[in-house]
Amino acid sequence: MPLGHFYNELKVKRFIFILFIVALIPLSGYSTILKIIIDAPIHPVTSEYIQNAIEKAEDENAPLVIMVLNTPGGLDSSMRDIIERILSSEVPIAAYISPNGARAASAGFFISIACDLFIMSPGTNTGAAHPVGVSITGQQMDETMSDKITNDAVSYIKSIADKRGRNTTMAEDAVRKSASYTETEALEGNLIDLIAQDVTDIIDFFDGRTIKRFDGKEQMLDLKGEQVIELPMTARQKFLLTISNPNLAYILLMLGLLGLYFEFSNPGAILPGVLGGISLLLAIFSFQILPINYVGLILILLAIGLFILEIKIQSYGILSVGGIIAMVIGSIMLIDAPIPELRPSLKFIIPVAVGLSLIFLFLIFIAVRALANRVHTGKEGLIGEIGVAQSDLTPRGKVFVHGELWNAEADQEILKGEEVQVVEVLKNLKIKVTKA
Repeated sequence: MPLGHFYNELKVKRFIFILFIVALIPLSGYSTILKIIIDAPIHPVTSEYIQNAIEKAEDENAPLVIMVLNTPGGLDSSMRDIIERILSSEVPIAAYISPNGARAASAGFFISIACDLFIMSPGTNTGAAHPVGVSITGQQMDETMSDKITNDAVSYIKSIADKRGRNTTMAEDAVRKSASYTETEALEGNLIDLIAQDVTDIIDFFDGRTIKRFDGKEQMLDLKGEQVIELPMTARQKFLLTISNPNLAYILLMLGLLGLYFEFSNPGAILPGVLGGISLLLAIFSFQILPINYVGLILILLAIGLFILEIKIQSYGILSVGGIIAMVIGSIMLIDAPIPELRPSLKFIIPVAVGLSLIFLFLIFIAVRALANRVHTGKEGLIGEIGVAQSDLTPRGKVFVHGELWNAEADQEILKGEEVQVVEVLKNLKIKVTKA
């Protein structure tokens, strides 16, 4: 190969390599502002979604994560997991209560206080963070336990608010007195950082400003010109969010139990068993997300047991009434959540529980009636049949029963031509009869 040709080829390769390096330079510094939307109660699914978003933002070196909140609150355990991840985040987190008319109550208030930036849209509110001390059955916690939980929540919110430079008195009142604040009250009281109409207002206001992180370090926000990318939930998270609806979880449980009852009552039906098994598994999966009161679940299972016993023991409806009562009370107690959004509605529970109880009772009625009916097939079907003696029975002879000639015996003398009735089927194709 001529030297000149080799030299030209080397220059071309060097030029391509330089272009490749230059093309990578903007990509290495490329970052976007991530936006996530929480329009649901705080529970393990929303906790996973938020934590995954923060991890992605850290991997991509994003300048900011904007968490759009509209939540009534939720579970304390999930709330604390989210706050712990926010406080350790390498990327600044902004809580933005939006759209207009939205709220961040209870657990949502705690999460918002913990964020680096706290912003509200016009017409929103936040606060009402007093720990719920009433179970779904309406039973009040004792005063000592209620005070312990409240004091723990107060110290938790005050420590976070103080570290973030927010109004600790307003934060404490939101917990201790269930105080709720409008966006104007929160801004004037130094509880939030800004009232913003949209995300663009947030970027314009905070661009170039220096904020103090939770660990005490200062960081300047370089937001101008950055693209805002919304990070949606994964398909798995959307599915989990759907079945975590308490009304749907309750329906799945009831359908599952009803389907299995059908299958056990009618072995070989297959379809009720398959659908019931799938529904029951989905319900159990939902219960891993929702806070379940297992006493309520046991009461529901007891109700089904009482319905089954009604078939075996004729209690004249006592077991059935007990089953209905256990079903209704168990359904009401089933999901023990701190906020109504995580509990099935009573207007929904009672009709479903009573309706399902009536279905069980109807199936029991059919089963009892079937057991009471006389058998018409097989050797048992011969009992009670009327026939005619074809010979004298002294005590053995021949009878014509059910269109067939049978060997028969009797405890009394029966003459040829007299009507007989079958009372027992003996071995070796013999029957025992008596005078009809």
